[in-house]
Amino acid sequence: MRKSLLPCLLVSWAAVTGLVVAQDAPRPDLDPRIEKLAAAVSEERLRQLAEKLVGFGTRHTLSDQRSPERGIGGARQWILDELRRSSPKLRVSFDTHQLAIQERIPREVEVRNVMAVLPGRSPRRIYVTGHYDTIAYPGGQELRNRSEPGAVLPPAFDPDEPSPGANDDGSGTVLTMELARVFAESGIDFDATLVFMCWAGEEQGSYGARAHVQRLAAEGIPVEANFNNDVVGNPSGGDGIVDAAGVRVYSEGPEDSMSRSLARYIERIAALYVPSHRIRLMSRHDRFNRGSDHSAFNQHGYPAVVFRESRENWARQHSVLDTVDGVDFRYLGRNARVNAAAVASLALAPPAPKVTNERDQAMLGRQPTGYDADLRWGAAPGAVAYTIYWREAWTNDWRFRQTVGNVRQHVLRNVSTDDFVFGVAAVGPGGHQSLVRAYVTVSPRDPEVKIVR
Repeated sequence: MRKSLLPCLLVSWAAVTGLVVAQDAPRPDLDPRIEKLAAAVSEERLRQLAEKLVGFGTRHTLSDQRSPERGIGGARQWILDELRRSSPKLRVSFDTHQLAIQERIPREVEVRNVMAVLPGRSPRRIYVTGHYDTIAYPGGQELRNRSEPGAVLPPAFDPDEPSPGANDDGSGTVLTMELARVFAESGIDFDATLVFMCWAGEEQGSYGARAHVQRLAAEGIPVEANFNNDVVGNPSGGDGIVDAAGVRVYSEGPEDSMSRSLARYIERIAALYVPSHRIRLMSRHDRFNRGSDHSAFNQHGYPAVVFRESRENWARQHSVLDTVDGVDFRYLGRNARVNAAAVASLALAPPAPKVTNERDQAMLGRQPTGYDADLRWGAAPGAVAYTIYWREAWTNDWRFRQTVGNVRQHVLRNVSTDDFVFGVAAVGPGGHQSLVRAYVTVSPRDPEVKIVR
């Protein structure tokens, strides 16, 4: 069989030109502040938070809102109080919405997201999220898998019946709460504003997240990323397969969307700070025919991913069996550290540069010879340099990179714009990089053909 010469030619070409092959690049120096922040995640505190959360018996959206000891009302008040106790630096509040009767909401109900904001130097936001509401179907997950969206539940269904939700999504909730504490106590001056949000109403259709993100979009608030965590505490699948050394990260396409850029970013940063934990990138919005609160961000054009444990046990989801003994807090701690490292690195970096003009056309040409790649981009606030990335057009991962200094244009000689995909990231004073923003083709809509009859 004839082997392709392309890989050899690319490596030789890179060596001649002095470019860095991205996957073979030297490992950059780790930021000791991020190492310390990730190490501060306490598995014991994650356990304590989870045990308290499950102790409310049920956190169903339609459960008791008045009791301080049982139901969603007591749970959300405890989350709010606990976040306030975590650090005076956190601005903690309820994000409240009154829902009308609609799909899966049989009566008017108030939903309260619990929000903790750690202000940064800029208004751009990075969200870390999980949903604290629960559901336990009669018949468990088996019934849930058979039901269609909007299906009427059996008459026996009672929102005040036990619904512990230790893993779905107590795991994502306590991860969010613990990271709020860790980031607030870190003493790091972040450029981005960090928002730690515990959502309500996810099990009925992500109503809490959707209402919040609608408001963000209406007010034009810049959101750089949503790290959503939904079912991230159990490495043992219902099929008997155990994977305690990995986590799935789902991201919506197309291939060079900013959500995909966020997923690649997480994989790269995790390899530096949590190298024993494998990031399994999933090129789809979420699990097949499923969704979570990150969907609300995606639908409004904000970059968002969802973390899912590597193996799942359906018997312990939407079931009275979803109890604390089904959560592995060492595994949950590793997933929390992956989140922490990627969030911190992104929050310390400048925002990604803009690579399109006011008509949303890519600022990419073939000048000056017609066979070069002429890249231009907008200035990113706080950037001291920029790194150009590129790869063969049929591959997913960046293959080459070159840092070019604090400029807004660079020409890659003899690199065809037709054969490669290009992107640019901003670099901050500490060496932290933004997400890579790719140059993508905007296909114009062809006018209708005029036909003489």
